[in-house]
Amino acid sequence: QVQLVESGGGLVQLGGSLRLSCAASGFTFRISAMSWCRQAPGKERELVARISSTGGRTYADSMKGRVSISRDNAKNTVYLQMNSLKPEDTAVYYCNARGRMLFKDYDYWGQGTQVTVSS
Repeated sequence: QVQLVESGGGLVQLGGSLRLSCAASGFTFRISAMSWCRQAPGKERELVARISSTGGRTYADSMKGRVSISRDNAKNTVYLQMNSLKPEDTAVYYCNARGRMLFKDYDYWGQGTQVTVSS
């Protein structure tokens, strides 16, 4: 059974930091591209950061310089370190796994964790 379990969200003040974690199970984590996406009320889900199976990183322009994505293949976990948070970063943050296994593509999502930044 595939599971992506996010944790680490919460309420933080303007300028604060949070570290999100996503624990994965039920699929081959090390070959998967892992992403963090977010969705604010009334807005579409958007990419925050992505890390490939080989460690290549991509960041959204809106968060570049304030966020860092990393992965620990031994723990099947991906992290998102967010610094200098702003109220506009308030959203539900989702973990995503994508890859291809046995000639079939997969695309898994977690349940999300709420991040609220107060001013």
